[in-house]
Amino acid sequence: MATGPVAMAGSSWLERLRAARKSALLQDGKRKVHYLFEDGRELAEEYDLETSQLVARKWREKNALGRSGKWQVEVGEPNMAPGGALDSELIKESSSNPIFVRRDTQTSFQWRIRNLPYPKEVYSVSVEKEQRCCVIRTSNKKYYKKFSIPDMDRYQLPLDPAALSFTYANATLIITYRKPQEIRAAEEELQQELKKIKAANDGEGECKTQ
Repeated sequence: MATGPVAMAGSSWLERLRAARKSALLQDGKRKVHYLFEDGRELAEEYDLETSQLVARKWREKNALGRSGKWQVEVGEPNMAPGGALDSELIKESSSNPIFVRRDTQTSFQWRIRNLPYPKEVYSVSVEKEQRCCVIRTSNKKYYKKFSIPDMDRYQLPLDPAALSFTYANATLIITYRKPQEIRAAEEELQQELKKIKAANDGEGECKTQ
């Protein structure tokens, strides 16, 4: 299921992050970090300054002509265009359609699917080990979605059905996958690395480092 920028195989993901060219900016109570990889791909992340919790992650890569494409959101709300409208490919979506958003916690990967009006008992969530993905099904055949966990692919870890759970409230399905200890340890190590980057404050130029 891992495609595009999430499918970086080879050396460990943490080593790739260390090797990337990085810059940081402190703004709106967040540490905003930009990574530039050797192949030209870009990664942008935002962390809460108080908790170090990841609140946004998005990717961008160059097209065949060498131009930067659109940012693809992995964690956080979908891209908003000026004026508050969603990016052009989403503008035509009805406001009543299900909206799939990833929002993590310190201990879990978490997804919220808003605008799902069906009762809790119709939903089932499962792990497809061979396809390396999670699947949401409804017994009334009204909703179906398959999604991967890019972090598990990047760290090349197997999916564990026991780590997956879900709840439902206020027309929102909340799916939780408990982070394995390997990823939690790597995230803690990364935070120590990011704090070493000299970050510019809002209004200053970004300060870059290797």
